[in-house]
Amino acid sequence: MSSVIDMSRIESMMSRLQEVAAKAKGPGIAPIQDGPEDAAPAQKADFATALKTMLDEVNGAQGKAKVMGERFAMGDDSVNLSDVMIASQKASIAFQATVQVRNKLVSAYQDIMNMQI
Repeated sequence: MSSVIDMSRIESMMSRLQEVAAKAKGPGIAPIQDGPEDAAPAQKADFATALKTMLDEVNGAQGKAKVMGERFAMGDDSVNLSDVMIASQKASIAFQATVQVRNKLVSAYQDIMNMQI
């Protein structure tokens, strides 16, 4: 298995982040666009959808690492130890990033709830 970075997923995530940043700045400020001006506008990013997508990707990475580990442990010659370790580390890093995002969301929620009206 080759580990190739999927540039379309990275560009999609960057687009989502730029849209969210533009919304946070308020009306009247257009999102940053890297493409040609006549390009079709990106779809609106729904936070819940984006979060679910990222959680599904983390779950997929963990499942892939588990399956590769099991195949290696069973003696499958098509899976080598380095691929298993890389998949495991990718899943671990993705999970740690998800936990950090959750912690920031909880902290932001608590800050908002503690604001005086």
